[in-house]
Amino acid sequence: MFKRALICTDFSDSLQRFAKFVPDLAKGGMTHIVFFHNVPLMTSREIPCVDEERVSEARERLSVAQSEVPEGTTVEIEVASGRASDNIMRAVKEYQPDIIFSGMPTRSVLNERLFGSTTMALAEKTNIPLLILRPQLISTYRESELAQRCRDMFDYFLVPYDGSESAAKIIDEIKTRIKDNPECALATCLLSWVIDGGGRLSSSDLTKQAQAKLDEAAKELAGLGTQIETEVREGDPVEEILKSGEMHDISAIAVCTGKSKGLLQLTVPSFTSAMLRASWHPIIHFPRYGG
Repeated sequence: MFKRALICTDFSDSLQRFAKFVPDLAKGGMTHIVFFHNVPLMTSREIPCVDEERVSEARERLSVAQSEVPEGTTVEIEVASGRASDNIMRAVKEYQPDIIFSGMPTRSVLNERLFGSTTMALAEKTNIPLLILRPQLISTYRESELAQRCRDMFDYFLVPYDGSESAAKIIDEIKTRIKDNPECALATCLLSWVIDGGGRLSSSDLTKQAQAKLDEAAKELAGLGTQIETEVREGDPVEEILKSGEMHDISAIAVCTGKSKGLLQLTVPSFTSAMLRASWHPIIHFPRYGG
């Protein structure tokens, strides 16, 4: 589904490990891969300046990515100095990726507000889909496991679907990307509707209505070479989607920001932000607009 990746690593998120698996990323459909690292400015006599030694060390550390590049694949290394989110946005403009890899450890909303997050800043600024990965998980994979992960990164999506505009946006994104890249099409897509009880209608009626809408959404993806599966669950949406991810052999959960501005609302509940913090599965965050 994706051919051009910008892999952002700060070396504490373990995403630099992907540099050793360029051939496997290529098998997963990647044709252009940029490894990005940002070095903070250092202060010399109160004047900010580039830390050339750390820049050089970072380039050397990522150079393994260019040691075994398959034919038809391009690999570039970009080390910038300054504010990370601003430099990543400049890299996005220069390299035109169709997905950005970023790490995000598990944190509370309050900690996110207090200490900030490059990943969350990117989610606010860019119209490019983000693949959000857990550093704690990537760091524990054996090399054979990580190689397999690279090959199957975009193989099986779990899509929380509720008939909303945001859910429809995900379907449109998936459909467009499969059509644009039919040779690396998504193998399986599971549309999961979670009934969050408390309504006037009976559970049976709600299930029938949800299944009917799921069937309509499935038709939009029919005939594109992707196996479409549907399910209706009942309970807390976040908990049930996480349970579904455990039961099925998914590679990622696809989400899209809702109408409320921003992902980090302290007072406004957000399914997307909850999933970003709770899921150990990779999350593909599709922006609400653009892409």
